[in-house]
Amino acid sequence: MAYNLFIAYDLNKPGQNYDAVRDAIKSLGKWYQFQYSLFYVSTASSPQQAYAHVVKVLDRNDRLAVINCADTLGAIVSNWDHPPIDAINAIWTAP
Repeated sequence: MAYNLFIAYDLNKPGQNYDAVRDAIKSLGKWYQFQYSLFYVSTASSPQQAYAHVVKVLDRNDRLAVINCADTLGAIVSNWDHPPIDAINAIWTAP
């Protein structure tokens, strides 16, 4: 089963190892980075598994949210950076 997840994080001082967090997120599956700390990922990992995977590289005072989005009906994004909506939808609806 594929999950459509949004993963968001805040990295607080000290530490702030952005590369490690991004690499952990990207390793989950097909991804798109919407904002500096907001990713969409299509993955076989459940939200709980994805959370456990990413939280390993966070500091104790960092924040992490993993949100399962079952369909695209409730998703709206602006075109502030002209995201490739067709490419994102292809990932979203892939088996």
